[in-house]
Amino acid sequence: MKEDFTDFIEVSGLLDYDPETISKIYRKNPKRLLKRLWQTLIPIFAYIFSVGWDKLTGRLKNEAKARCRAKELTNLLVELGPAFVKAGQALSTRPDIIPGILLEELSELQDQLPGFDGNKAMELIEEDLGSRIDEIFLKIDKEPISAASLGQVHKAKLKNNEVVAVKVQRPGLREQITLDLYIVRNIAYWLKNNIGLIRSDLVALIDELGKRVFEEMDYLNEAENAEKFRNMHKHNQMIAVPKIYKEITSRRVLTMEWIDGTKLTNLEDVKKLGIDPDKMIDIGVQCSLEQLLEHGFFHADPHPGNLLALKDGRLCYLDFGMMSEVSRDSRSGLIQAVVHLVNKNFDKLSQDFVKLGFLSEEVNLEPIVPAFQDVFINAVEQGVSKMDFKSVTDDMSGVMYKFPFRLPPYYALIIRSLLTLEGIALSVDPNFKILGAAYPYFARRLMEDPDPQLRESLKEMLFDNKKFKWNRLEDLLSNAAKQTNLDLEKLLDEVINLLFSSKGGFLRDEIIEELTNQIDLFSLKILKNLNNYLPSSIKLNTTDETNNLNDLIIQIKPFRNFLEIVQKVPGYSIDIFIKRVPRLINEPYTKEMGIKIAKKVTEKGVVRLVKIAAGANI
Repeated sequence: MKEDFTDFIEVSGLLDYDPETISKIYRKNPKRLLKRLWQTLIPIFAYIFSVGWDKLTGRLKNEAKARCRAKELTNLLVELGPAFVKAGQALSTRPDIIPGILLEELSELQDQLPGFDGNKAMELIEEDLGSRIDEIFLKIDKEPISAASLGQVHKAKLKNNEVVAVKVQRPGLREQITLDLYIVRNIAYWLKNNIGLIRSDLVALIDELGKRVFEEMDYLNEAENAEKFRNMHKHNQMIAVPKIYKEITSRRVLTMEWIDGTKLTNLEDVKKLGIDPDKMIDIGVQCSLEQLLEHGFFHADPHPGNLLALKDGRLCYLDFGMMSEVSRDSRSGLIQAVVHLVNKNFDKLSQDFVKLGFLSEEVNLEPIVPAFQDVFINAVEQGVSKMDFKSVTDDMSGVMYKFPFRLPPYYALIIRSLLTLEGIALSVDPNFKILGAAYPYFARRLMEDPDPQLRESLKEMLFDNKKFKWNRLEDLLSNAAKQTNLDLEKLLDEVINLLFSSKGGFLRDEIIEELTNQIDLFSLKILKNLNNYLPSSIKLNTTDETNNLNDLIIQIKPFRNFLEIVQKVPGYSIDIFIKRVPRLINEPYTKEMGIKIAKKVTEKGVVRLVKIAAGANI
């Protein structure tokens, strides 16, 4: 009993995940470890034995049998407790480690467990906050309104009559999680070395999981995440984040504003609020992209219970225990990978995966390039807006399992976040495509972001074999124009930057050619008009072709399309073009273009004079 108590005290003091310290604790106090091993290893090895027998007898080749075994595993993980549930959820985002069928079943693993006794929850609140319940709350419901693997939520009212939600951690959770992580880590080590069904560095995965679970168990950390998230999105009037009551929050008790809202998946209830569910989904998608690509700090668990539609039309985010960060280089790298995907440049796409940390530099990319082509070519040809994200990620999972991919933790959480969000959206609109919804945001970032890497990516997208792709510019601009927060002036500046960049020479040449033809044809029209007033004895020979200046505009259709697109953007004014005239005049390339145009127009004029002298028609 003394050993167990010492063990309990040492582990309860661990605020950060440290596998070495945890190993030392349980090596010197093995009693509780042996008891838990007996509870976990017998059902685990019974399951492994049955799967191994199915593999030896060839039964696992039958998809129905394999899926049945995968479902058995998800049920077993729930029975074994919180750490095993979290481990299963972590594996559900790792197509590089486990095969497809198991991946699908683990993705259904819910983080829901029965609640614990309300009296114990009250005792824990008093212990952590150092005050009696009646000193803190006017009233509090002992029955929880929801429960998950780490804790449960109680509804309460403060002394000032404000209604709050109080999240209370399961008693002894840190000790149970720590012990189970120690066991799971050792199981992972054994599986890595002995079982071919699951491969890759499972120990590293469990260590990453341990780090995240310890962060989730610290409600002070969650409170900080909520405040950070609120500050990042305070400019967005459509996003709501519950207020955190820091004075009555501790590592095991989190008190926040009570939010009355409706789950996005309850379509009829959302509509009763007078809210368009599609609009709510769009707000969620745009917010998720802003989190991911602008702030690099994103909500990694946007399941239906954590996203609520409010009466005033706002979308409320709840539960900030599972957040993740993406570096600026990784954010830029993800956008560059999308550019190479759109351009069907699968060779560069494979190199992007090396830069992003999915593949080591020693890996031979030669067989991976055609695998990428097989996965993406049909989807890309349909267009990004029609691409089925779930289908593509499923196909990509097969590639990642076949080749030596190692998913960075942030990527696994991004995929989980986007797939969860897409699942919610599909319940609202069966034809929803998350990549189609995301592309306008992506287009705006690509057009506006001053990041040097993205500037090069923009040029790479718009130039193909030294030829400017007007249709891609139109596509980017039309998609960027769908963004209500588009900075039109910034966008025009980036178009000008592109025009006068070193890589914009081909575009400048095209403009020179078009303007030369326009000036030449305009001069010809003037000459023909003057010819009408000359005496018949000296009149020049003319053709009957029409000389409508509208024809000249048709010849430079991309410019007309560009103007049409820009005119549709909220805030458009001719003033934004006029303000940029001085800059255009002072650009070094402008003078060079003017000289070239004058030279070409002169050459065309001389040729025409020679033809006139020879009696040719004009």
